[in-house]
Amino acid sequence: MNAAKTRTPDTSPDIFRTRQQRVHIEPQSGNYSERLNKLRAAVLGANDGIVSVAATVVGVAGASADRGAIFLVAAAALSAGALSMALGEYVSVSSQKDSQKALIELETRELEEMPEQELEELVEILEERGMSPNIARAAAVDLTKHNALKAHLSFELGIDEDDIPSPMGAAIASALAFVAGAMLPILAILLPPAGIAIPLTFGVVLVALAITGWLGALLGGSPHRMRAALRLVIGGALALAATFAIGSMLGTGAVG
Repeated sequence: MNAAKTRTPDTSPDIFRTRQQRVHIEPQSGNYSERLNKLRAAVLGANDGIVSVAATVVGVAGASADRGAIFLVAAAALSAGALSMALGEYVSVSSQKDSQKALIELETRELEEMPEQELEELVEILEERGMSPNIARAAAVDLTKHNALKAHLSFELGIDEDDIPSPMGAAIASALAFVAGAMLPILAILLPPAGIAIPLTFGVVLVALAITGWLGALLGGSPHRMRAALRLVIGGALALAATFAIGSMLGTGAVG
């Protein structure tokens, strides 16, 4: 099993105890994975809300200048999109949560049924991390006495039994972010005068996409944040141009 990334270990017992104490207090600082999961869902939800609703309202605006029709289509796209994002996040994170719980149950059972084998496995993992055999065994015994399950979950699987993402939290974050993102193109297309509504919508949407692209790369740990933002802006611009062109052609055909 793949272990979580750690720094190159110092084989000094004093240093190891210091790290062990740090691992012990980390859960008290908050659920990092839960917060990161909500942020990820929010960024994805906002991005989808911006792109999908903007493409919809721009396409309708290309076909008709009727503000009432644009508002009805925008409201329908916002409602359907928010519900879809929430459901998708809930199902996805629920599957992840179920998988993590299954792994925790398996590791718990193995520790109960074959504690010696599990201890040897932990010793091997610590040796692979750079510890000498004696220090690795002493550390494995110490970790096992303190919290065997937490040690094995961390070193073998890279998960924390106290830090499992919430499906409902991700669903709510995604839906709210979708609504927030969708409101940008809706307000940009409906509030200003008709003559500047479409170009203003293009501008607002592309700036918003640049921000969400940068944030997505930041949360994903990518150093190429500007590249990610530019990629999203180009894709969004193409989507808006395509839907506006299609709407304009359909509108012209209807009038003819």
